[in-house]
Amino acid sequence: MEALKMFRLFRKAMLRLPRRRVSSNSTTAMKAVNRKEEFSSRLAAGPNLKEFLAKNTPPAETSPHVEEDPPPYITSSASLSVNNKVYLETYGCQMNVNDTEIAWSVLQKSGYVRTYSAGEADVILLVTCSVREKAEQTVWNRLQQLCALKRKRCRSKGPMKIGILGCMAERLKEEILQKEKLVDILAGPDAYRDLPRLLAVAETGQQAANVLLSFDETYADIMPIQTSANNISAFVSIMRGCDNMCSYCIVPFTRGRERSRPVHSILQEVQMLSDQGIKEVTLLGQNVNSYLDSSSVPFSAPAASKLSRGFSTIYRPKKGGLRFVDLLDQVSRINPEMRIRFTSPHPKDFPDEVLQLICDRKNICKQIHIPAQSGSNSVLQTMRRGYTREAYLDLIQNIRQCIPGVSLSSDFIAGFCQESEKDHQQTLSLLREVSYNTAFLFAYSMRKKTNAYHRLVDDVPPEVKKRRLEELISVFREEATRVNQRAVGSTQLVLVEGPSKRSPTELCGRNDGNIKVIFTDTQAAGASSEQNGIRVQPGDYVLVKITSSSSQTMRGQLVGVTTLQESPACCEV
Repeated sequence: MEALKMFRLFRKAMLRLPRRRVSSNSTTAMKAVNRKEEFSSRLAAGPNLKEFLAKNTPPAETSPHVEEDPPPYITSSASLSVNNKVYLETYGCQMNVNDTEIAWSVLQKSGYVRTYSAGEADVILLVTCSVREKAEQTVWNRLQQLCALKRKRCRSKGPMKIGILGCMAERLKEEILQKEKLVDILAGPDAYRDLPRLLAVAETGQQAANVLLSFDETYADIMPIQTSANNISAFVSIMRGCDNMCSYCIVPFTRGRERSRPVHSILQEVQMLSDQGIKEVTLLGQNVNSYLDSSSVPFSAPAASKLSRGFSTIYRPKKGGLRFVDLLDQVSRINPEMRIRFTSPHPKDFPDEVLQLICDRKNICKQIHIPAQSGSNSVLQTMRRGYTREAYLDLIQNIRQCIPGVSLSSDFIAGFCQESEKDHQQTLSLLREVSYNTAFLFAYSMRKKTNAYHRLVDDVPPEVKKRRLEELISVFREEATRVNQRAVGSTQLVLVEGPSKRSPTELCGRNDGNIKVIFTDTQAAGASSEQNGIRVQPGDYVLVKITSSSSQTMRGQLVGVTTLQESPACCEV
């Protein structure tokens, strides 16, 4: 690069000839020609680019290795012997849990140490959510508490730095930095690699921010470090961002466009988790089943991604690459005794081959999250969901035919823009018709930057939203209670998580449908004499005969210890 720079300077100097007005006079024209010929001969006689390169490149055998000074914001772990305790708090979805693990992996490599006490921390980082107003208000309230802690800390132990990470940093960057100067650093979902530099800048007393969204960041080369005490299950991010642009959703504006992590990177992480004894892995993404890795095969492959029948997208079908069914196939082969789940999908991306694979593989849980959002066609159209109520119900019927005993969960929004009472009743009827095992129900809160913010009016009064939400919750619980009641008398395969929170004499775990199952902590009556007397441990698969149920949990009696592959295929709700 230096040689090229010098050569360009030489040519530039040669071109610096006096500028003269050229007239039609023949003598003047002749002089101009002579000057041009003179310049050409001087340029030809001068050194060329190869000579510059030769003079500035030492021979390979004698070229010394020079250790360059690192950038000023890259510090060694030794220099972080003070002010290096970091405390992490996570808000929102499972993707934020995974983001916390990525951020901690980056910080640990830069010499930071983890503390689980905010009062002991030199750095407090909040990984935030912006999907709903309530989630953001929780963070604002927490910041006020931390500000008081920060002032107290400065008087006793020195300065404390507070940072906001994730979606809220991306959505409210200016407001966060300006509001009462509570925050020292901001890092958006694609800026976690930059955390060491941001913290170094903050140490100088300045606010530091990086909220740039990326077209290709997947953190594929960063191995997340689990931040929870649970060593039974783990989350694995397979993609980031979303292209669907539903009118109510802030995700495309806080997490950017859809991009998928390479298959080999995901398989490496799942294998590592399996080697560590993890028994359940959940594949994560904003639109997880539209996964498409074009890094391993030619992108020009002719076949386009298949959609569920009756569904459409606002973007052109993507061609080539390894798809979700390919990834799910390979992940499920790593360890037949490891359960595989995935969330959150979009209903449009459930072609028959995905459903058939779920049915065929015993370690892929027969539980599908299939967000509906509304039961009204007019509201679905306003939401830009790309399907009708009828297409959604056809998909539900197809899923249940392909996967007998499947457990279904969903998302619903109460009080979206222009939602009438008739629309609300149609959503209630959809809840009754499908009968979900689990549902996540929320009142609508408008988000800036979304299509709804620019084109629609949030015209449903808050008290109406509240009432409609309560009605959705009531109907859901009625149906979930009825569905779970069917399991009474059946034997369920349960992955043990640990002691029940309410009783030390009971254990809890989750069945294949992700429903919590509580049973008495007694010695397992194993299938063979070798198993008799073995205490049930977290991470064990056990058979539990269900004796009672509610809308959220089941209770039962321990039958025995088993394995995932050896458990009866009839363990279904």
